[in-house]
Amino acid sequence: MKNRIIKKLTIVCVAAITVVSCAKKLDLFPQNDLTPEKAYSTAAGYKSVLAKIYAGLAITGNQGPAGAPDISGGLDEGSQVAFIRMFFNCQELPTDEAVVAWNDQTIQDFHNLRWTSSDPFLRGIYARPIYNITLINEYLKEATDAKLAERGISATDAAEIKKSRAEARFLRAFNYWVMMDLFGNSTFITEADDIGATLPKQIKRADLFNYIETELKAIDADLAPVKTIEYGRVDQGAAWALLARMYLNAAVYTGTPKYTEAITYAKKVIAGGYSLRPIYRNLFLADNDKQKDEFMFSVTCDGQRTQAYGNTSFFLHCAAGTDFPFFGVAKGGGWFGYRATAALGNLFPKTGAGDIDTASVTGDKRGLAFYTSIYKATNAQSVITDVTNFENGLHVAKYRNIRSDNAPVSDGNMEFSDIDFPVFRLSEMYLIYAEAVLRGGTGGDNTTALTQINLIRARAGAVAFTSADLNLQKVLDERGRELFWEGHRRTDLVRYGLLTTGTYLWPWKGGVASGTAVDPKYNIFPIPAANRTSNPNLDQNTGY
Repeated sequence: MKNRIIKKLTIVCVAAITVVSCAKKLDLFPQNDLTPEKAYSTAAGYKSVLAKIYAGLAITGNQGPAGAPDISGGLDEGSQVAFIRMFFNCQELPTDEAVVAWNDQTIQDFHNLRWTSSDPFLRGIYARPIYNITLINEYLKEATDAKLAERGISATDAAEIKKSRAEARFLRAFNYWVMMDLFGNSTFITEADDIGATLPKQIKRADLFNYIETELKAIDADLAPVKTIEYGRVDQGAAWALLARMYLNAAVYTGTPKYTEAITYAKKVIAGGYSLRPIYRNLFLADNDKQKDEFMFSVTCDGQRTQAYGNTSFFLHCAAGTDFPFFGVAKGGGWFGYRATAALGNLFPKTGAGDIDTASVTGDKRGLAFYTSIYKATNAQSVITDVTNFENGLHVAKYRNIRSDNAPVSDGNMEFSDIDFPVFRLSEMYLIYAEAVLRGGTGGDNTTALTQINLIRARAGAVAFTSADLNLQKVLDERGRELFWEGHRRTDLVRYGLLTTGTYLWPWKGGVASGTAVDPKYNIFPIPAANRTSNPNLDQNTGY
């Protein structure tokens, strides 16, 4: 396959199955729009379906940006069907890192930490991974040795397709990790299930952890060696990175800490030949594929081939107002929506007593993504006195649809993004290593942890930590500075026991200006009520 499987291959115009979610079948059953015999009759057909499997994390349907969504059932294609946008809403909006001015349906319930099982946004993020998994299961069924031989696929093509099975299994494991992290218990289906004949079963969170762990270890030898596969596809490095992330959170997922294992797999990734790129800001520009030496896996987005309002295009429009050139979107393209709270800004050093912005940030280049100055003529401020006023709050320009080489982006209308979404980066592995060491894992040491964190800080132009600085709070704060708006914060605050408690308050937490503790049930999302109605096998999470 050519480089960048999503960007260079034509996304499936027809797939082996189309998964639908309608009012009466919200637990997602496949509907055969094209028989497998036709969809998989050639090696090119297999490549198209594999491209669709990868693209399930970037697009909302085969047509794009709207009109033929993978998932229906009354959900809005732009805001409730796309993986990146929905994942961001779940991982960032409930935290100090994001707040939204809009009052669309239930969107403000996320920062207020008061969602319910009838929330339509949660219905969408529950549906998307299960849709992706169902498509993957079908691919695995159709990519067996017997099927390939039956269809007369050449030996060379068959060998390539067989290798891709490990990639598909990784992507299934990743989608199940999303379900485990957000919902705990999940609808559970594999290629062994005859979907449509019986209702899917539910798997408990700890059992799902064991399944994902077993799958990732089982495919290790079948995945391409680290950094040998084309950009945009997964290899051993991606699997090791997911295992390291899972092990860091194992105490939350299973009740049993696995910090030693987190160190083991973080070290495997770190030793894999990845390197920190010299300029932090370039990691989030339109040509960030040039930064691939730092990425274990990224969701590739292209302004021509993966048009959607819910992939990285969302980051540009939602955070922009009248400042369209700053984000690389067309005039009038700002949606006046998302900002960060002052609590995130307070993690960064600044000069004087005024707002943090591009003029006042000092001592940490990562803070250059924040600004208020462009809105000061209309009384903008980092302190939010009115959640619905976009001019209140810390504006975030981490993602910008411009290229580091100043070449034009692929979408001349500046509507859709070329920015790839980094799922795993080397700096996260450094931070996993440090935290796992501090939490008592073996196989690592404080000296190495300190050295690695200082590599991150050196790139940011920040003052180096000393051994006295190396503690869990410092690591959490460094994660906030390094990984903000990348989909980590909710998971981090849950792991630290800070998301719902009164130990750490941020502006408008729980819907209160000064912040307030909330019910601990909000450490996890509810199973959508509509899914439980259609599938009695699904039990609800405690408290909902």
